[in-house]
Amino acid sequence: MINGNQKLLGLLLSGVIIMSSSCSEDDPIPMEPDDKNIVELAQSDNRFSSLVAAVQRAGLTDALSADGELTVFAPTDQAFTDAGVTDVNAVAVEDLEGILQYHVVPSEVPSSAVSSGEVTSLEGAPFYVSIDPDSKVWINGHAEVIETDLDASNGIIHVINQVIMKPTMSIAEIATGYTQETNPEFTQLVGALSRANLVNAVNGGVEDDLTVFAPTDAAFQQLYNDLDVDGFDDIPLETLKNVLMYHFVPARAFSNDLRDESQLPTLLSNQTLTVDLGELSIEEAGLNTDLINIHATNGVIHVIDQVMLP
Repeated sequence: MINGNQKLLGLLLSGVIIMSSSCSEDDPIPMEPDDKNIVELAQSDNRFSSLVAAVQRAGLTDALSADGELTVFAPTDQAFTDAGVTDVNAVAVEDLEGILQYHVVPSEVPSSAVSSGEVTSLEGAPFYVSIDPDSKVWINGHAEVIETDLDASNGIIHVINQVIMKPTMSIAEIATGYTQETNPEFTQLVGALSRANLVNAVNGGVEDDLTVFAPTDAAFQQLYNDLDVDGFDDIPLETLKNVLMYHFVPARAFSNDLRDESQLPTLLSNQTLTVDLGELSIEEAGLNTDLINIHATNGVIHVIDQVMLP
């Protein structure tokens, strides 16, 4: 559950309006904050000018203003800027519509009802909620919920500090993409997976929850030096397969989900991985904090600096 956040209503006028005898029935009645729908509430908050412009461009104003119960995880203007979106008019309408719908849940979810796990968005694709050891709430491992429970007449807004994007590539596709960059990475991992016939194990969709601790090419080279071999082709096939499976966890575990000294099951039978948050390590391998929570259709990649041996 989300803890320690105050509702917007606690900051808003809650006193009773006493009408004097000089007021007529035609005098306008001030709009209470929760009389505003989600779009009106966003328009009244100067943190959401990019979001409002995006909603208008995508043609979603009516959908987010209509009666009902919605929850919007609302990126701030700074979140749009950090995502490289300084002008929503430069984004194709169809793309913008999908991105925005990915931030909406078609039901009202107050902070008291938020828990870790998969959430189906209005777009149709799931996003993933994590609660870290400090009770902070995260979406897809990167976007932090920084304020909760801004109440509207047709739902709730929770404020986030990053734009969230649904993944479009599998773990295998992401790793292969890195091998084709100007400064290639994961060439040894991809080659080893191919030799061990494990590429399909890291290729799939949302139903295939998986976490891969991915050693860098330098990590594999250190392994080759330690074993006095030239490459993965010189490692016995069954040994290579077991080592690789030791790096696979059968769950979608973002770094925010990890707990110190917890034991993570692996695809290698009866073998677990121990988490050390103090050292930011898994077993003897250090986590690369610049390359964690790489989100794929079928799971998560965390980059590590050593090949772990079962």
